Amino acid sequence: MYIKLFEDNPNGKDILKIVKILKEGGVVIYPTDTIYAIGCDINNVKAVQRVCQLKGIKPEKANFSMICRDLSNIAAYAKVGNETFKVMKRNLPGPYTFILPATNKLPNVMMNKRKTIGIRIPDNYIVMAIVEELGNPLLTTSVKADDDIMEYMTDPELINEVYGKQVDVIIDGGAGQNVASTVVNCTGDSIEIVRQGIGELE
Repeated sequence: MYIKLFEDNPNGKDILKIVKILKEGGVVIYPTDTIYAIGCDINNVKAVQRVCQLKGIKPEKANFSMICRDLSNIAAYAKVGNETFKVMKRNLPGPYTFILPATNKLPNVMMNKRKTIGIRIPDNYIVMAIVEELGNPLLTTSVKADDDIMEYMTDPELINEVYGKQVDVIIDGGAGQNVASTVVNCTGDSIEIVRQGIGELE
């Protein structure tokens, strides 16, 4: 299924349709404030395994992040210290992935014996409307390009040509970026940028 949505006013009926598919174990490709991403309901084991197959990785070696609704939603899945919370509050929603210590409430299929989790709150109303309606976070991982020039796929129509038969929904939210989020490690004694992406951390 190929659905075109406008970020400033996504169609509510389409959002409900997408969420229904996610709740039934569907896999979706959607826009963020950076690159296009593949995702599913983090609580659906079979859907997470499907994403692993799409990415060509074993579930125990997967290093996925998740998209949360807001900062209060994060506390259920990750431990956030005061200083980290202040930094996140200043910069989110935005093009950042914060690596945080995970809590034991994170589904086992997401943990894979790891003790950390990447958290995103993108500045994109389409994906945030989906997460809001879903009621729990989305697993998220980038749509890579099989290309020496472009690292990520940016054209939703081209994404549809490649992935249309492998996923349940592709959301066309306009052209995506070709630069990923800035990754910020908050698990040590100090906050460290481990990958500089679009976001300039405040």
